[in-house]
Amino acid sequence: MTRQPQRSEEIDVRAGGVEVGRRRGAERPKASGWGSWLVVVAVAVGIGLLVGFLVSGRPSDRPTMSTEQYMDLPEEFALGVSLGEIGPELLAAGAIDYARFVDLYRSRGNALTESQLAALVDGSDAPIVIDRDNAYFLLNLFWAFGLTNQNALLEEGPMMAHSQGEVGRFASTGGWTLGTRTPVDLYSSTPIVVLTPEQQARLEEVASGVYRPCCDNPTSFPDCNHGMAMLGLLELMASENATVDEMFLAAKHVNAFWFPQQTVEVAMLFRHALGQDFSQADAREFVGFSMFSASGFQGVHQWLASNDLLGSTPGLGGSCGV
Repeated sequence: MTRQPQRSEEIDVRAGGVEVGRRRGAERPKASGWGSWLVVVAVAVGIGLLVGFLVSGRPSDRPTMSTEQYMDLPEEFALGVSLGEIGPELLAAGAIDYARFVDLYRSRGNALTESQLAALVDGSDAPIVIDRDNAYFLLNLFWAFGLTNQNALLEEGPMMAHSQGEVGRFASTGGWTLGTRTPVDLYSSTPIVVLTPEQQARLEEVASGVYRPCCDNPTSFPDCNHGMAMLGLLELMASENATVDEMFLAAKHVNAFWFPQQTVEVAMLFRHALGQDFSQADAREFVGFSMFSASGFQGVHQWLASNDLLGSTPGLGGSCGV
């Protein structure tokens, strides 16, 4: 994946204490558009243990850890929006080949439910509630949506700036193999959800501040499946007039299902360093660069290891493939 220059906000993670947020004199990125991701960052963490996950397999069940270590992670979370006609629109656009999409889940022992099949074919007005059972379905559905939906972030943002004229070379584009059209043909091709200027501004503010622990890129640079899926989710929420705070909160909870291992560890840091449970942790900090990027998470993991808080935790994470 393309690596983004790091920015000057940091988490100071060390054996003696932890500071969350910006250092004195460091500027936060401006939240007024996709260009804010370009601010340079230096993360003050020593060379320590490597990030505790590898890209392999689909989202897994939560790690086997004690109740205390779960830090009140939710069993489900209501996103406050519905899929509407997204499923049928994606089928019509060639973003999803129905037979291959259904067969993928069946072959992996996670066959789609009747309601999921109906959402693909007929649409759904039911409120989306993410949980362990549907997280993988929503990941791929929102990946297809984020890839296909026409939006300025795809057409004018970092994906184009870093594509060198080959937008299909990213994991989020070339990795999508479940459509009837090529990923390049699908890329920002269909206005499924059209945002007003105000909605677009909120989308870009949140997308520039939501990171993922497989790389150092924000959602405004969706070069892997999780980034593209998060972009799709945020587009849907913006279209339903969700506030910036509501979108950050949703990103925090959705990442708990797409990156369970990393979420548990960040929640452990909030509990032991700041005395805050998952539900109390500030969503912007939780999903920001200093905590939930690859560099930020490495610092979190190192701090937990230095303080003998990791115990025995399997390396679970999400993949950049279907």
